[in-house]
Amino acid sequence: MTTATDDDIRISVLPDLVPARMLNEYAYCPRLCWIEWVDGEFVASSDTVDGTFQHRRVDKEQGNIAEPDPNTGKVQKPGEENSSAIEDPVLSQARAVMMSAPNLGMIAKMDLVEEQGGHAIPVDVKRGSMPDIPEGAYEPERVQVCAQGLILRENGYTCERGEIYFALSRRRVAIPLDEGLVTRTLVLLAQMRAMAASGVRPPPLDASPKCPRCSLVSVCLPDETNTLLAGEIPAEEDRVRRLTPARDDALPLYIQKHGAVLGKHGERLSVTVRGEVLQEARLIETSQVCIFGGAQLTTPALQECLARNIPVLFFSFGGWFYGMTHGLGHKNVALRQAQYRAADDPAQCLQLARDLVRVKILNARTMLRRNHPDAPSTALDSLKQYAERATTVESIESLLGIEGMAAKTYFANFGALLKHSPLPGDAPTRSLSGFSFEHRNRRPPRDPVNAMLSFAYALLTKDWTITLAAVGLDPYLGFYHQPRYGRPALALDMMEPFRPLIPDSVVLWAVNNGVIAPDDFLRRAGAVALKDDARRKFILAYEKRMDDLVTHPVFNYRISYRRILEVQARLLARTLTGEIGRLPDFLTR
Repeated sequence: MTTATDDDIRISVLPDLVPARMLNEYAYCPRLCWIEWVDGEFVASSDTVDGTFQHRRVDKEQGNIAEPDPNTGKVQKPGEENSSAIEDPVLSQARAVMMSAPNLGMIAKMDLVEEQGGHAIPVDVKRGSMPDIPEGAYEPERVQVCAQGLILRENGYTCERGEIYFALSRRRVAIPLDEGLVTRTLVLLAQMRAMAASGVRPPPLDASPKCPRCSLVSVCLPDETNTLLAGEIPAEEDRVRRLTPARDDALPLYIQKHGAVLGKHGERLSVTVRGEVLQEARLIETSQVCIFGGAQLTTPALQECLARNIPVLFFSFGGWFYGMTHGLGHKNVALRQAQYRAADDPAQCLQLARDLVRVKILNARTMLRRNHPDAPSTALDSLKQYAERATTVESIESLLGIEGMAAKTYFANFGALLKHSPLPGDAPTRSLSGFSFEHRNRRPPRDPVNAMLSFAYALLTKDWTITLAAVGLDPYLGFYHQPRYGRPALALDMMEPFRPLIPDSVVLWAVNNGVIAPDDFLRRAGAVALKDDARRKFILAYEKRMDDLVTHPVFNYRISYRRILEVQARLLARTLTGEIGRLPDFLTR
C-alpha cells in the first residue's frame, strides 16, 4: 500500500487550465504569480483601478465570431452550424470572449477577438503607453497575447499574430506569433506549472524597480523578506525601502448609540436614529464596522460590507468583543494547513510563545523605564531576568508562570505612571488626576483604570483578529493561548508584545492628558465601565495611537502601528510556511 505525499496531493489539485493572464504575471515576476494564482491574494491599487476603467468596454460581452466546424474545420457564420457554409470574408468582432484549450492546458478571457475568413486576431487592451522598444511591447504582454493565439489555434482558427492596444498611446502593436515567441510561451507555461506543483514560493525580487508600483508589494514584502533571509539586520542609520504608504486611507467606523441603525445609501454608509442621520462614511474610506450593544445594521449594508471585504465586528454594551462577520475569507488554504501543522507541533508552539512573551516583558520594562518618575531598579532587573528565563522554559505552563510574575511586577508599578499618582508603598490615596491603580483586575474590572485597560485590550484583540484573517491565518488557533470556544487565541498571542505599546499607552495618555475624567464611568455592583461619551473619546485616543508613526526596530522605516500589525502578521505567515526562519521581534527602543 502506498501513501500519497504532499507533492502528490498538491499536483492533483492544480487547476487543469492555466489562465493566460497569470502567465503574464509569471513572466513579469514568478512571486507575483504565486501570490495571485496559488495563494489567491489580490490588492487593488490606483493602477489596477485605472486598468479596470480602461477595460470597461471590452469587459462587456458583445458581438460574435464565426466558429470552425468540428468535422470540416471550415468556419461557419453564427447560426449556420448545420449548413455547409464556406469561409466568411466579412470581418466579425467579439468582446470579452472566454475560450479554453484543454490540450494546451490554458484558458483566457480575451478582450477582443477579430475574425475574418477563419483567421483570428486576439487584441489585448493595456492601460499604459506603448514602450519605446523594438518589439513594441514587453515580454509578459507578448507572452499573454501569444497564449491567447495558441488557444485560438487549438479551437480551429488560424492565428498568425496578436495585437496589443495601449490605451494611453491609442495605438495598436502587432505581435507576430513566430516560433521563438511560441517556444518561450510554452517554456514559461511548463515552468509556471512546475512552480505551483513544487509547493515552494519563489523568492522575492532583489531591489527591483518593479516592486514600488506592484499592487501586491504589501503582501509580498520583498525587501523585508530579503533582509531577513540575508540575516543581516540593517544598521540604525540604514533602512529598508518602505514600499507601502505609512498609514491606511480607510479607517474604522464605530456605532455605539443604542437604537442606531447602519444603512447603505449609494456609496455611503449612514447611521440613523429614528430616521435622523447622525453620521455618514464613504464605503471606500471604511476599513471595518464596529457595532456596540443595541446598535443594528440593515441587510443591504451588511451585504455591501461583505462584498467589499469590510469586516463587521460586534461588541457588548460594555465593550466585550464578541466576534465578527466577514466575506468568504482568504483563499490560501496552504497557509492555514501550515498553521494547523505548527499548532500540532509542541516544539514550534513553545518557540513562538517564548519569543512573544520575551518581547512583551522587555517592552513592558521599556514602558516603566521611560514613564516612571523614579523607575525602581529592582523592578527593571526583575523584568530583565524574567525575559531571559522566558527563552529557556521547557513548557507552556512554565512560560505562563513567568509571564504571570512579570505582569505582577509590571502592574505593581503601573500606578506610578499615572500623572501625580502615589508611588508603590505609599498610602493608596487618590492622585491629583483623580485616578489610582493598585493591581490588575478584570471580569469585571473594578476600578476605572482597569476598565480602560480591559476595553483597550478588547480593541486590540479586534484589530489583530481582523488582520490575521485578512492575511489568511485562522485567528482562533494559537500557539501560546490554547484553543477555546469563541476565543481568538492567535490574536491574543500576537498582541502580547503590543500590550504595553498600544493599550497601556492609550490609557496613560487618556488619563495624563485629562481626556478621561473619574466621573466618566458607570459603577454597578462593583463593576466599572466607561460611559458612552467617554467611550467615544477613548476610542478616538486608541485610533490616534494606531495611526501614530513608529520606527520598525528591524527595518528602520516609519509606519503606523496599524501597518505594523499587518507586517508582523505577514511575517508570521512566512515563518509558518518556512520561508523565513523566525518571526522578527518587535522591540521598542
